Amino acid sequence: MKPIKKFDTKDFFTQAQGREVPASIWMPHETIEPLPLILVGHGGSGHKRSQLVQDVATALLNDFEVAVVAIDGPVHGSRREIFNDGPAVRQEFRDLWTSGLSVDPMIADWMSCIDYLCQKPEIDATKIGWYGISMGTAYGIPLVAKDQRIKVAALGMWGTCREPAHRLKEDAASITIPVLFQVKEQDEIFTPKGQQELYDCLASQEKTWKSYPGGHTDPKDQQLKDIVQFLMHHLMDH
Repeated sequence: MKPIKKFDTKDFFTQAQGREVPASIWMPHETIEPLPLILVGHGGSGHKRSQLVQDVATALLNDFEVAVVAIDGPVHGSRREIFNDGPAVRQEFRDLWTSGLSVDPMIADWMSCIDYLCQKPEIDATKIGWYGISMGTAYGIPLVAKDQRIKVAALGMWGTCREPAHRLKEDAASITIPVLFQVKEQDEIFTPKGQQELYDCLASQEKTWKSYPGGHTDPKDQQLKDIVQFLMHHLMDH
């Protein structure tokens, strides 16, 4: 069994439109060259150090020299005085998403984090990728459409079946970078038709649709491996 490499992690904050943006970063214990940066959007009941984020950070850092960063979602983690991960937070996010008021603030929050990290000599600002399924796609598509520094994206497990969908369809139509779009065959939240419609809206000439068994759960095993391989293949070639 290959030994797990050592890496460091720390929390930090950036500022966006008067808001404090809570973030966490994972990096190799020692670095020589500037590192590609993977941005991770967690799910609707998660937070910046949720298992989804930990899983991909470990998988990436064990095989590649890369930095991984995540921020708390709009009603998640350190955004609130007391955070209890679970269905109540998921429903609060869904209500906020339906209002349509959280997309632009989350774009601004993410861009403040990217701006901050791109000033660091340890980060290669020309090699930035996005990974976010479920809520990470809901906010990831608008961010990827807006920030041209992002060169590749792994998305999925979200669809036009959850309203409002017009913003996502419009933003998807302006995304031209390589995209991996993942779906689960027994997804109990998003319909196959809605996910297919969102995928079809993506303007990328290089986009890949991949389906996996199971319900609406965090990527594991082959699904997680495919995310890591897709992101790093395109960032290493960039």
